[in-house]
Amino acid sequence: MIEENVVLVNENDEPIGLMPKLEAHEKGVLHRAFSVFVFNEKNELMLQQRALSKYHTPGLWTNTCCSHQRDGESNLDAGRRRLEEEMGFVSDLEEKTSFMYKSPFENGLTEHEFDHILVGHYNGEPNINPDEVANWKWMTLEDVKADIKLNPDSYTSWFKIIFDKFYDFINIS
Repeated sequence: MIEENVVLVNENDEPIGLMPKLEAHEKGVLHRAFSVFVFNEKNELMLQQRALSKYHTPGLWTNTCCSHQRDGESNLDAGRRRLEEEMGFVSDLEEKTSFMYKSPFENGLTEHEFDHILVGHYNGEPNINPDEVANWKWMTLEDVKADIKLNPDSYTSWFKIIFDKFYDFINIS
């Protein structure tokens, strides 16, 4: 399998080049990313548990899906593509906000991302890709917030940042 490139960006989210994904994480270079949050009609958020084979944050719980835009791909197109690849369904998405963060991991890799938050709706069950996702569940935002407080090490760093700083953008109730 050929490794995908990520889109390197400056602090204004302007593209400045491409780099293989693993190299960007090894060097901690700022690159474009997205985080998808899918809600059902009960206003519950679909969470995924990252596959145990992932090269960083394996087995941790996070938002419905997340990944990186391809060169020339819009945030919304990338979100829809990856949602189908990881979770096996499609949804209309709306971009809510974006932010930068940098998070080093114990394995020496660093996420340094300009992350776009995308929100969608779906009421069915996903058809998860086991190479990407170990498990999934629906949870209310209040229950997620409480569980992050009790079990912070069970969640990805970007998910905790979004819940801490951008809760109002994902809280659709």
